[in-house]
Amino acid sequence: MFWKFLDNIESYICRLLLSGFVILLFVQIVSREVFGHSFSWIEELSVYMFVWFVFFGASYAALKSAHNRVTFQFKFLPDRYIKYIEAFADLFWIFFNVYFIWLAYDFVFNRMNKFWKSQTLGVEMKYVYMVLPIAFTLMTIRILQVNYKKLIKGEDIHDPDQIDLDEIKAATEAERGK
Repeated sequence: MFWKFLDNIESYICRLLLSGFVILLFVQIVSREVFGHSFSWIEELSVYMFVWFVFFGASYAALKSAHNRVTFQFKFLPDRYIKYIEAFADLFWIFFNVYFIWLAYDFVFNRMNKFWKSQTLGVEMKYVYMVLPIAFTLMTIRILQVNYKKLIKGEDIHDPDQIDLDEIKAATEAERGK
């Protein structure tokens, strides 16, 4: 139960953030249109929640192997080599992430001024920017996890949004044959 929760932590965080900022924006719209009053802190908090949503969503996409890739060149290669070439490309992604984690950590914990605060909430900006090292660390873990599943365990992980035209064609022909 705990491991299942941990394996889907980005999904739960994204759901919470998405529902949170949609509700806040709905309250803001109703308040402005019906009561003629606006809460400035709602807009700022919604923006921060959206930014966090985007970064955790990127980590979730890494877990599902759903990031965009240029794959045209793979059509000319045997299938058995593709996962190794993708893993090699993922090494560059991991190196970038590790470097970015180091830069983000240094920025948030060493370079940010304690007096940098958000305009309306009054929260220290380091709490807003903490999403950077957290999300990129999670993304790196997910990249390693996906490559472990592909290369070591031999699992076939495909982008959930990828359309398999041959499968659709076969299903359509099967339907026509009935």
